[in-house]
Amino acid sequence: MRPSAPGRSLRSDVEPPAQESPDEGPGFDGVAAALVDEDGRITWWSQAAGRLLGWSGEEVTGTPGRDLVATDAPTLVGPHAAAGSREAEATRRLRLRHRAGHLVPVTVRLLAADGAPGTLAVAVPEDVGPGPAPGPTLVRALLEQERVPVAQFDMGLQVVRTNAAFEELRPEGAADDWLTRLPSVEGDGVAREALAQVAESGTVVAASEYGLGPPGSEVGLFLTCLRVDGPLGEPLGVVVTAREVTPRQRARRRLGKAYERAFHLGSSLDVVHSARDLAQVLVPDLGDLASVDFPDDVLQGRDPPLGYPGQEASAARRVAVKAADGQWPGALVQVGEAVPNTPEGPQTAGKIVGEVLAAGPGTAREILDHDPELIARLVPEGMRDSLGCPLYHGGRFFGYVQVYRTRDPKPFDYDDVRFLQDMCHRTAGALDNAFRYTREHRTALVLQRSLLPPAATESSAAETAGSYLPAGGGASVGGDWFDAFPLSSLRIALVVGDVIGHGLQATATMARARTAVQTLADLDLPPEELLTCLDDLVQRMKAEADHPDSVGASCLFAVYDPVSQECRMASAGHPPPAVVLPDGTVSFLDLTPGPLLGVGDNPFEVTSVRLPPGSVLALYTDGLVGHDPEAGMARLLEDLEKLCRPAPGLRAEDAHKPLDQVSAELIRRHPSAEHPDDDVTVLLARTRAVPGTDTASWEYPADPAAVQAAREDVSAQLEAWGLVEESFTTELIVSELVTNAIRYAGGPVSLRLIRDHVLVCEVSDPSNTQPRLRRALTTDEGGRGLFLVAQLAHRWGSRYGDRGKTIWTEQELGDGRAAGGPLALS
Repeated sequence: MRPSAPGRSLRSDVEPPAQESPDEGPGFDGVAAALVDEDGRITWWSQAAGRLLGWSGEEVTGTPGRDLVATDAPTLVGPHAAAGSREAEATRRLRLRHRAGHLVPVTVRLLAADGAPGTLAVAVPEDVGPGPAPGPTLVRALLEQERVPVAQFDMGLQVVRTNAAFEELRPEGAADDWLTRLPSVEGDGVAREALAQVAESGTVVAASEYGLGPPGSEVGLFLTCLRVDGPLGEPLGVVVTAREVTPRQRARRRLGKAYERAFHLGSSLDVVHSARDLAQVLVPDLGDLASVDFPDDVLQGRDPPLGYPGQEASAARRVAVKAADGQWPGALVQVGEAVPNTPEGPQTAGKIVGEVLAAGPGTAREILDHDPELIARLVPEGMRDSLGCPLYHGGRFFGYVQVYRTRDPKPFDYDDVRFLQDMCHRTAGALDNAFRYTREHRTALVLQRSLLPPAATESSAAETAGSYLPAGGGASVGGDWFDAFPLSSLRIALVVGDVIGHGLQATATMARARTAVQTLADLDLPPEELLTCLDDLVQRMKAEADHPDSVGASCLFAVYDPVSQECRMASAGHPPPAVVLPDGTVSFLDLTPGPLLGVGDNPFEVTSVRLPPGSVLALYTDGLVGHDPEAGMARLLEDLEKLCRPAPGLRAEDAHKPLDQVSAELIRRHPSAEHPDDDVTVLLARTRAVPGTDTASWEYPADPAAVQAAREDVSAQLEAWGLVEESFTTELIVSELVTNAIRYAGGPVSLRLIRDHVLVCEVSDPSNTQPRLRRALTTDEGGRGLFLVAQLAHRWGSRYGDRGKTIWTEQELGDGRAAGGPLALS
C-alpha cells in the first residue's frame, strides 16, 4: 500500500541534488535521506531511502512524511519542525513503514537548511551488521580465506566461485557439480535437494552429513548451507561451507545411532528376547560380531546367586548372536550350545567386579591358555579386537556379552567401552526386573492354582470341567476363579468370578471371595441372598484396603437341582452363561445382572431355567470374550455349537466330546491364547437328572399319629427299592424328624426320599426356626432327637425355602454305608 497523497502532481518544484553512486562510499550504503517542506510533505527521496523502505521517489513525493512513521512514534516532521528550530536539529529513534508491511527501526537526524525552506531528514538503520542471511561482503571474505572450504552457487545451483580449500576436497576427475550429487547419510536424498530448499525458503542447513566415498564408506563431509541475499533482500544464491568428518566424529555418530536404537532395550520381560535385543544394538555400530551367554540359573527361571559364582559353578549357554554380514561363523559356539569354561587368571579377574575386558588376538590366546580347541570355539577368525562385559545387577551375575571386530582395524576406544557398559547395565537391570516379575507371577499363579478346584468333577447332578489360562506377556496373574461343589439333596453349585486388578493382591482377594462363597453356599442360601452377603464382605474388604477403588469383583452363582431339573442363578456384574440344549440349540440365558460386588445397596435378581439332561451350561470370565464383547460372545456361541455337536452313529453316552477337551479347545481358540492380556476362565457343566422312579414323597397333617404312617411309608418304599438293610436307620431318622416337625412347627409336614449313590431323606415344615444340635443332660427326658439323627446319618443339615424350612439327611449305601448304622446303636 503506497502513502496517501493530495490531488497534486507528484513532481517537486525543488530540483534534487545529484545522487551519489553506492560504490563511491561503502560506509554510506545504508544512509537514507529525504527532503521535507514546511507542510511536512516529502519533496525529494534518495535511492538509499528507496532501498531501505521499498518506496520509489515517484511514489512518495508529495505525500506527508508522517504516513511513513509508525503511529506509536512521535512526529518529528511537520509544521512545528521549522527551519532553524531546535526541534529541527533533533535526533530520534523511529520505526518507519516498509512497502512490504513490516517496520524498519532507524535513527533519524533532522537538519535545517540555512535560509532555505524545508528540512533534510537523514535515517540510518539500526540493524546494520550481520543479518539472518550473509551479504556479498561476508561471502567475499569467506571465499578469500583458505582454511574453511567454501563454494558459492547461484539460484540455479550452478557453481559461481570456490576457494582453494574447497578445490582440495574435489575427488579426482569430478565435475563442477560433484557436491550437489553427494548422497545424504541420514536419508535417501542428495545434496542438491538441500541446496534447492535453502535457495527457495532461506532455511539454513547446519552440519548435515553427506557421503564422499563409495557406498559403505565412512568418508564424508559436514555441509552448512546458507542463502545469500542482496541489499534489498533479493536472493542471490547459496553459499556452502564444508568440513570433513573425522574418525572420532564417525565413531560418535555411530554410537549415537546405537543409543537411539537402544531406546527399547529392556522393554521385554523375556530374558532370551532381551539378549537378542542387546545383540541387535551392538552390531554393526560397535562391532562385527556379538554374542550373549546366560547361566543355566537364568535360563531355568531361578534367581542367580549373589556375587560371581566362578567358572566351574556358572555353566553358561549361548542364547543370542549377531553378525554384521548376517552369517554367524560356524566354528564358534552356536545358539543353544553350552559355552566352554575358560581358565581363570589375572586377566579375567575384572569380570568379578563387572569390568570390561578388552583383548586383542594375542591377549585372547593368552587368556585361553593357547588351547587350540578353545581358541577355535571362542575366537573368530581374523579377530582384530574384542570387548567382554558381564551382566551384573544388584550383586547378581546374569550373563556375559562379547563383541568382536574382524573387519575394522581400529581398536576399541574409551567411548566404545563406556557404550558397552551402559548397554550391559541397562540389560542387566531389565533382566532383574524380569526376574522380579517372574517371582511374583509364579507366586500368584501357584497360590491361585492351589485355590482352584479339580479341573473335572463327577456328581449325580452334572459332569463339570474347568480350564484356566493365566495372563501372559506384561500382565500379572489376575483374580479369576471357578468352582463346582455339591450341595444338599444331590444339587450342585456352579460359580465363576473375576476380581478387579492383577497380582498378589487380586489373588488374595479371590481366595477370600471363594472361601466366602463356599461357606455361604453350605448354609443353603438362595443365590440372590448369597450374593448379597458376598457384597457385604467385599465392602468390608474395600474399607480395609489402602486403595479401595482397586477392590471389587464380578460373580455368577448358579444352583442346579437334578430332581426338578431346575437351575437358579444370579449375577453380580458378570457376563451371562451360554447353554447348549440336547437338540443342539445354542444361546445365552436371559439373565439380569446386578452391580459388581462392593457397590452395595442394590438387590440381585434370580433367574430360573429348566435344563433337560444332557444340556451343557458354559460359565466364563470376560477374558474369554476379549475387548470386543459382542464379537467375542458371537464367537463363543459358534465354538460351542461346533464342539458340543454329537458325533453321528455313536451311542448317546459316547457321541459327545468330553467336557475337559471342550473347555481346553475353547481356550485354545482364543485369539490371544499364546499371550492373553487377561486371565481366561471357563467352567462347563453337562447336566444329569434323577429318574422319577428314584424319588418318593408324602404329606402328613399335624397329627402325632402321622409319625407311624410315615414310618410305614418309608419301610414300604425302601423294600420296593431293595434297601431293606437301610430300613431300621431310615425309620429312626424319619420318626425323629417328623415328630419334631409336628411338635414344634405344625403342619402340613412333607417327606421325600431320593435314591442315588446315597439315600436322601427330607422333612419340610412351615416353620422358619433353625434347628440346633445340643447335648442333653442325663436327667433330661428329651432333646436327643437331632443328636440321634447326626449319629445315624452321614451328613445332615437344613435349608430355607420360599415358605418354611427343610431338614435333610444323607446315608451312604452299599459298601459306603455310614458308620452310624444300626450296629452302632447296640
